[in-house]
Amino acid sequence: MRSATYHVPPGGLPGQTELLTDRAVFTEAYVVIPKGVIRDICASFLPHWDKARFWVLARPLSGFAETFSHYLAEVAPGGGSKSPEPDPDAQGVLFVVGGELSLRIGETDHVLQPGGFAYLPPGVSWSVRNAGTGTANFHWIRKLYQRVAGLAVPDPIVTNERNIAPIPMPDTEGRWATTRFVDVTDLRHDMHVTIVNFEPGGVIPFAETHVMEHGLYVLEGKGVYRLNQDWVEVEAGDYMWLRAFCPQACYAGGPGRFRYLLYKDVNRHMDLRALRPQSGR
Repeated sequence: MRSATYHVPPGGLPGQTELLTDRAVFTEAYVVIPKGVIRDICASFLPHWDKARFWVLARPLSGFAETFSHYLAEVAPGGGSKSPEPDPDAQGVLFVVGGELSLRIGETDHVLQPGGFAYLPPGVSWSVRNAGTGTANFHWIRKLYQRVAGLAVPDPIVTNERNIAPIPMPDTEGRWATTRFVDVTDLRHDMHVTIVNFEPGGVIPFAETHVMEHGLYVLEGKGVYRLNQDWVEVEAGDYMWLRAFCPQACYAGGPGRFRYLLYKDVNRHMDLRALRPQSGR
């Protein structure tokens, strides 16, 4: 696989002479958080984490996203957490984009470098520590696991994207391909986190309109996205948050590759009771 690059947020603050105008937008169908918004004063701090801060890119909101949260984490040397996940029903995915992260699952230790991926099932004991000399940057995607009678909880997965060959979409000559960390036929999983890869000239040639929610973080390059009725330019470091059924398509918009980390919820029946009105008296 060709060497990959990953955008790492610079933090800090814009200069006082810079223009206020930016590309951030929040609509009923989608959100765009451009890389220039991911700054020091927008960071959050979380309990039981040391020397760490987080940009919350997505979280469940009434009338909008419902299934997941997405954090972009920055951990200084010596920082980390022995109790990172407060909810025993939550599953998680870690994807490292900068530095090095030491991960312990149960009694097994792993080291995640850029491109490192870990799936953490609900109820598993895990911890992380930055044992290196530089800052560690990673994505942390969380979702409540939907248990199904007769299906076991998935096993932990630790790998790196360089060990996985992207799967090309039909009739694209490899210009559009997806790096899949989980077997799509494994119904134990109710979320997929993948990397979508476009070579120059790659395109999604129709407006996808589907029930899956999406969170998309641009890792590399630039592209143009069709969201609902709008054309939106995005580049490395930008984040998109797409509501279920938001029409979406895109094409690679630069001389190099256009790649993004993608979340979606999968493999479960629709909850028919979630919005059922309460009977009155």
